[in-house]
Amino acid sequence: RIEDLLRRDPVQTDTAQVTALLKGRRVLVTGAGGSIGSELCRQIARCRPESLVLLGHGENSIFCIANELRAAHPRLRLASVIADVRDAPRLSAVFGEHRPEIVFHAAAHKHVPLMEANIPDAITNNVEGTLHVVQAAEAAECEQLVLISSDKAVNPTSIMGVTKRIAERIVQEAALRTGRKFVAVRFGNVLGSRGSVVPLFQEQIARGGPVTITHAEMKRYFMTIPEAVQLVLQAAALGEGGEVFILDMGEPVLILDLARDLIALSGLQEGRDIDITFTGLRPGEKLFEELFRPDEEYARTRHERVFCCASCAPGDGPSLRRAVAMLVRHARQGDLGQAVAMLESLVPEYCRTPAAIASEEGDTQAGPRQEPGP
Repeated sequence: RIEDLLRRDPVQTDTAQVTALLKGRRVLVTGAGGSIGSELCRQIARCRPESLVLLGHGENSIFCIANELRAAHPRLRLASVIADVRDAPRLSAVFGEHRPEIVFHAAAHKHVPLMEANIPDAITNNVEGTLHVVQAAEAAECEQLVLISSDKAVNPTSIMGVTKRIAERIVQEAALRTGRKFVAVRFGNVLGSRGSVVPLFQEQIARGGPVTITHAEMKRYFMTIPEAVQLVLQAAALGEGGEVFILDMGEPVLILDLARDLIALSGLQEGRDIDITFTGLRPGEKLFEELFRPDEEYARTRHERVFCCASCAPGDGPSLRRAVAMLVRHARQGDLGQAVAMLESLVPEYCRTPAAIASEEGDTQAGPRQEPGP
């Protein structure tokens, strides 16, 4: 079982409180076809909402989760919407038609090295897309919104992390300005999610190895898909506006130990059946992640395994929106130097890794950027 890799007991959340929140409500999920978004939709459907809107950019994934939910919940009012969160007029029309009361924003680009190689799309999807979702939710008088963020947003060293931190600021600013229950949730690495390390290791083991790890000291916080989704739902039930919620995930796990556990659980032996090799840190990666910023005061919530950072003023709203607009303009124009400078201005603690700088300098000298390997 995937839970065997956690090295701790899975966290259980207050399902009664979540059911009371969602029952009879109009709910919309962005990124509904993804591994997190689809499980989110499954758990929401069990709470008997009045309606559920599945919004996603990939038609096949939306088609699959919609068919699954229709079979499991034939009485549920379900709408399948193919839309890109970067398309503001389309989002406005969708929100205007369905008038969601609660929004879960799971649509995002999440792969760290891939986003280092595709900075414009990381900015337009993770930052501009979040801004559009928040604006559409405000215009539709949505009561609650939960942004799915990442522990990589804390003292970020990657494009993915810094864009997620700006997304958090956008949500916090809207919550403080409007008084609505708009909050964020920071995930650790989600075991078994699409594109995550466990499926990659499983593929490498199935091929006979080697299992590749970037660095022997690499550590990450881990959670299962059900834990991640329950945390999102719990945040919706607990949030008052502007907070960031984090699951108590225990101690971070060495990726090397995770690989060894997977090899052993596959009935194999490291060194005899499968080798482990080290490939070096990739652009944007750091050895360990953090859950809280130094200026964030955090405490446990009513749920003993869920932490909450009280809302902190994320800066002047109009200046934030102007800076975000300039950032998006640079990204759309392909001006990467100015875009990165704007990221550094918006998130002063953002620090690019030597591998990312070397990769960019190498690309400048060597021509087209190569897609990163596993």
